[in-house]
Amino acid sequence: MAKVTVGPMPYMNVMPTVIVGANVKGKPNYMAVAWATVACMAPPMVCVALNKERYTVQGIEENRTFSVNIPSAAQVVEADHCGLVSGKKTDKSKVFSTRYGKLKTAPLADECPVNIECKLFTAVDCGSHRLYIGEVAEIHAEKSCLTDGKPDIAKVQPIVYAQATYYGVGKEIAKAFSAGKKYPEK
Repeated sequence: MAKVTVGPMPYMNVMPTVIVGANVKGKPNYMAVAWATVACMAPPMVCVALNKERYTVQGIEENRTFSVNIPSAAQVVEADHCGLVSGKKTDKSKVFSTRYGKLKTAPLADECPVNIECKLFTAVDCGSHRLYIGEVAEIHAEKSCLTDGKPDIAKVQPIVYAQATYYGVGKEIAKAFSAGKKYPEK
């Protein structure tokens, strides 16, 4: 298969679109982020990469808490808005109804089907961005989005970001940790 070099870049084919929430100067602020992933299973941790200049960074560092809110595809306008404007100039506290959980300082976007409360575990300076790793304190999910007590991707209908475009989630193609069992030994 012929390949060409395209140069170094932070390329991942698809990424989740999440809304990071943090109290900044005592007020909830929400920011759209696509650089987010699981960091650890035990204890459970997630991480987000934020440009150091972002307004939300102030709140995370001030309170040492943040939330990762999973919007549904129906909330693409609100999610994108939270990425287009800065909390320095625009009050985004009213884009979502805010509530608080265990940590009391990590604003949860109530309309999002899944909210993850995080206590800052550590921050890693990566150059232009800082990687914020949060220990999951609690997950709040709409009952209607659960299957066997866990958030169900088909019911949550998260937003996926790739190449400056938002996508929905498609159909299941195979079960993980099972499909590979059909691989023919050579």
